[in-house]
Amino acid sequence: MDFSVFYKNLGYRIKLLRENKHLTQEKLAENAGISLDYLGKIEVGINRPGLVALLKIAHGLDITMEELFKTL
Repeated sequence: MDFSVFYKNLGYRIKLLRENKHLTQEKLAENAGISLDYLGKIEVGINRPGLVALLKIAHGLDITMEELFKTL
């Protein structure tokens, strides 16, 4: 498996979910308790978030982890 493609797709999925909920990157980062820079780099596939960061992002989006990974 090409993990760079996986993380790019994951970042894109997070961005779409965020935009569908009408959240800015700033608001999601605040809701999730992560830095804006970190979130921005996740969304473009530069950073590879671990389980804790993904749980925080799911919480910040008010979704389950299952929903986060639904179409990946």
